[in-house]
Formats: sequence, C-alpha cells, structure tokens
Amino acid sequence: MTERSRERSKRERAGGERVVRMSVEQPLWQALTAYRVLTLLYALGLCVYSFEDYDHPIGAVVYMAVLTLWTALTFRMVASAERCTRRFLVGDLGIAVTGILLTPLVDSHDRIAEGTPTLPSIWTMGAVLGFAIKGGWRWGASASTVVCAANVIERGGFAQDTLHMLSLVWVASVGIGYVVEVARASERTLARALRIEAATRERERLARDIHDSVLQVLAMVQRRGAAIGGEAAELGRMAGEQEIALRTLVSTGLVTRPRTGDETEAVAGRGGPPGAVDPPAPPCPPGPESSDGGPCDLRALLAPHAGSRVTFSEPGAPVLLPAGVAGELAAAVGAALDNVRVHAGEDAHAWILLEDEPDAVMVTVRDDGPGIPEGRLADAEAEGRLGVALSIRGRLRDLGGTAEWISAPEQGTEVELTVPKASAMKAKQKGEAAR
Repeated sequence: MTERSRERSKRERAGGERVVRMSVEQPLWQALTAYRVLTLLYALGLCVYSFEDYDHPIGAVVYMAVLTLWTALTFRMVASAERCTRRFLVGDLGIAVTGILLTPLVDSHDRIAEGTPTLPSIWTMGAVLGFAIKGGWRWGASASTVVCAANVIERGGFAQDTLHMLSLVWVASVGIGYVVEVARASERTLARALRIEAATRERERLARDIHDSVLQVLAMVQRRGAAIGGEAAELGRMAGEQEIALRTLVSTGLVTRPRTGDETEAVAGRGGPPGAVDPPAPPCPPGPESSDGGPCDLRALLAPHAGSRVTFSEPGAPVLLPAGVAGELAAAVGAALDNVRVHAGEDAHAWILLEDEPDAVMVTVRDDGPGIPEGRLADAEAEGRLGVALSIRGRLRDLGGTAEWISAPEQGTEVELTVPKASAMKAKQKGEAAR
C-alpha cells in the first residue's frame, strides 16, 4: 500500500465515513465534450454529402481538416472548468466564426439563399455553450450574439429560417448559462450547510465530553464550596459562574469576558458611577447575515450575560435587528447589569426578559436590590455622573427608543428598554448614509 493510500485510509477511519465532493456542473462539461465530437462527425458528414455541390470543395476540405485537428487537440480542454480557459474559449469561437464567414467563399450563392448549413454547422453551438457553462448567461449571450452576427453576414441579410435558428441558439445559450449560475449557487449553499452540520456535530461531541468531565467537576466544586462556607463558598460561586460561561460557549459559541475591577474603576474615572459601562457595541455572531449591518439575532448578544445570578428569558424565535442597533441595545443592557452589581450588591439577582412585539423590541432588566431613592437619577445627572444618562438613555435616544425606570425602596429596580422597529430601520439607514 502506498503512502497516499495509507493516509486516505487513515482519514476515512478517523472520519467514520468518506466524504465525496462532486461539482454539479461537471456533468455539463462531460456532455459538452461528447457534443463537440458528435457535431464534428455531423459536420464532416455534411461536407462529404455536399462535396460535389461546393464551388470550391478543396477550401471546404481544408477547413474541415483544421476543424477536426482543433477538436482533437482541444478534446481535454472542455473536460472541466479549470482547463477551459478564457483564451481557449475565444480561440474556439474564432474557429467557428471563421468557418461561418468562409462558407460564401466555398459554396454557391443559390445554395446559401436556400438555407444550406454553414461549414461548421451545429458544431458552432459547442463554442457558444462553452462560454455559457464557463461564465454564465452573460457570457453565453455575448458569444451567441457574435455567432448571430456572423450568420447574418454569411446570408447577406435577415431571413426567416436564419432568425429562427439564431433565436434558438441565443435562447439556449442564455438558458443553459442561467442554469449553471443557479447550480453553482446551490452548490455553494450545500457546501456551507455541510460545513455548518460538521461544525455542529463536532460541537455536540465536545459538549458531551465537557459535560462528562469539566462541567461535572465545576458543579461539584460549587456544591462543596457552598456547603463548606467561608472562602470555599466564594470559590464555589466562581466555579458556578465558569460552569454557566462554559455551557454558553459549547452551546452557542459565544461567551463574553468578565469585566475586571480595574476596568470598572476606569469607567468610573470617566465621569460615571462605578457601575456605569460604556463599552463598544458588541459584534454580531459570525455569519453571512450579520455582515454589512445586516440582520442580527439580539438573543445571541444577550445570552452571554446569563450566569449564576442573572437569569435570561428569551422568545423561541430569533429577534432580528440591524447589527448596529442590536449592539447598542445589548450595550445598554450591559450597563444596566453593571449598575445592578454596583448599587444592588454582588449577591443581588437580576432577570433579563426579551420580548419581540410586532412593532417594537423590549428588554426588561429587573433586580431584587434595595431600589433607587426617588430623585436619585436626576441628582446624579445634575452632579455630572452621566453613566445612566449616556450609557442607557443616550443610546436608546439615538435609536429612537425609550428607557424607563420603575423602582421602589426595598423592592428592587426595573429598567424597561424599548426600541421601535421602524426607528431601528431609520437608525440603520442613517448609519449607512454616514459611512
């Protein structure tokens, strides 16, 4: 067994199954190869049949010899898209057009007026189909237009049978080119789906392994730490948070880095309260829909906030917003949670509720802390502490939404963030215009 065979067998055993990649357009190239051979035989048969009727039969024989030699030497050029280069296609079309324009020189005017086939006959269609398969319907339309012009010149004008034949050539080339483009798009979609499926299977395998080892250890540390108390309880709490973060990572592929104490102090140094956060808009999850400001699932941006003391409730369907709008709204939620940690204490519990209404998206952040005394927010803004004003109200105002606080002493605080979907689209268009 050769080294290559051993490597292939090893990959097949490791993967459990052999993956066969096949291009959906490859059968078209194979059919074109057979078509060129069959149409060459047809053109040779017409030449032999009309040999005595030509005015200059030697010229017809010379052209057919060149056509035969060209077809034989370029037989492998149409075997695949990689071998069929643009230079070859131009040369192939040149051979066909030359044969069409040479027809009046070797055949009589009367025979041409009667609709006698040109020297290359239907072999010409193979050159046009090569353009269509290689470059799609636009290339096919361009090549068929050149062939149509050559046939009109050969006939000396427009005739009914010529128009019928040329219409068929043009429609066939455009139709096959369009089919090829659709097939390529379908192949790309299938390949992307297979990659996603493979990634999902690998993530599920990793999740099973992690669940059987790391997560169980972290859960055990959390339980034992809570039972022992003291510093062990703090260690158990941290283990519980890491368990939640790891579960989020293996299930969604998204996890946010916890903010350190130095970063919190740095935010406070910018004029806001210690818990205020003004982070950049979080990125959308990787994928084709999230690029260029496209739709972004807000659930994926809020899910990493879930932890041992933060409960996240979401709808079952994706909550789609423009990427920039979703990022700003998620940043406002993060600022609200930071305020909960600073003002309600590390032991406070918070709840995030995401609601997707027909005309608006609402996010409610509630905690079980001591609440905000009446007038406290206005006093903080007047004293220059703009954490809430900028990180939350400012963001929502820029998005065309609203931020409402409901609080009572010893009953916790509730922050309701609302973004109308119409305003979200306007914000997206405004951002695109600014770029």
